Amino acid sequence: MNLEPVIGLEVHVELATKTKMFCGCPTSFGASPNTQVCPVCLGMPGVLPVINKEAVKLAIKTALALNCKINLFTRFDRKNYYYPDLPKNYQISQQYLPLGVEGWLEISLKEGSKKVRIHNLHLEEDAGKNLHLEGTDYSLVDLNRAGIPLIEIVTYPDMRTLEEVEVFMNTLREILIYIGASDCRMEEGHLRFEANVSLRPKGSKTLGPKVEMKNLNSFKMVLNALKYEIERQSKVIQRGGKVVQETRLWDSERGISLPMRYKEEAQDYRYFPEPDLPPLDLPPEWIEEIRQELPELPQERRKRLKEKWGLTPQEADLLVGEKELGDFFDECIKIYPHPKSICSWLLGPVLRELRERKISLKESPLTPEYLVSISKMVEEEKITQTNAKFCLYEVFQTKKAPEKIIEEKGWIQVSDKGELEGIVDKVIEENPKPVEDYRRGKTQALGFLIGRVMRLTGGKANPKVVRELLQEKLK
Repeated sequence: MNLEPVIGLEVHVELATKTKMFCGCPTSFGASPNTQVCPVCLGMPGVLPVINKEAVKLAIKTALALNCKINLFTRFDRKNYYYPDLPKNYQISQQYLPLGVEGWLEISLKEGSKKVRIHNLHLEEDAGKNLHLEGTDYSLVDLNRAGIPLIEIVTYPDMRTLEEVEVFMNTLREILIYIGASDCRMEEGHLRFEANVSLRPKGSKTLGPKVEMKNLNSFKMVLNALKYEIERQSKVIQRGGKVVQETRLWDSERGISLPMRYKEEAQDYRYFPEPDLPPLDLPPEWIEEIRQELPELPQERRKRLKEKWGLTPQEADLLVGEKELGDFFDECIKIYPHPKSICSWLLGPVLRELRERKISLKESPLTPEYLVSISKMVEEEKITQTNAKFCLYEVFQTKKAPEKIIEEKGWIQVSDKGELEGIVDKVIEENPKPVEDYRRGKTQALGFLIGRVMRLTGGKANPKVVRELLQEKLK
């Protein structure tokens, strides 16, 4: 039987707010357990939650970026279930009137583009975290994360391949970072996935029983879990069995999925409107104000970099994939419209310096003005390419301006033929064999002679002028 996967994702995104969803506790990562809590997020009797306006704004911004319709009248609901890391024994979420509905995200595939539909986007609060310590017969609970604002993005089951899933996750992550909704640090739990997958005969429109894969904390984990689950379900069906609708956990160490519980339905959570929070009646003018704040999105930037500035698809992808690099590129281009030169510096020497130091551009002393200055001096033949790279290194080391470094180091390029002629003559006289090799047609010998001149001038000689002088004298 020829089967095809039917895949949908539920994406949990931790919003980039300074405080929690319904109280003033901080959301910073890495604090000592249970130090960022208060009576509200601990679920103490009699406390009242207050909605975080910034979280609502970031959720609206995300919904707009994902082409969702915004529900101007929306409210919160209680999702009731017991778990040790859920201090209230219920989660405040949005079941009946979610903030955003019926959106879509376009993804670029090898064979063309495809729209993955968004069923809904809703706000909710995060749970705490259970800590299972190795070698002990007990578990601990850290409630620092309880109450942190989340958006959950629920797709329709529109994806059919692992490639589509991977591209969707990457495209969504880029958008979330670009609009400032989240930094998407997966190692800190800021972006988590649950995948729903079922199989059906190819060409069929009927959905099979779906299996939900819980708490997948990396792209690799999502793809490995889906690959395994597709193979597992396929074997069950090919043997004449029936796939059970259930929730399964992914064991990344063993590379298998394990049953967790039978899949719940909405009624199992006994949803009802949250009595302690008023509905949100969102002003249309506020929605439009947020829409105007949306930045250029990744796909738009990718297109502009290729069409306006002539960058290759690979160059554009690298600049778009690292938003900080793309922003820096744009700032450089505003003051020095030489895109190829700036791009070459950013994706070559600059990235190398950043990676060696394990810092970001924001943490470095390099400014757009400094990089433009270095690039400009090379273009105008004031310094050699080699000394320009040394200059960049010195900027990172000393935080000094490039012009000051060039002056202090004496790296201003020598292009005067009269000044270089004596050094060229000396190199010709001291290297008779390479000279003879060149005259016999071994053109690579010229490179050796140019290198000798560069060494004698401390790298300051203009290589182009040196080449011309040598060629003239060796005729």
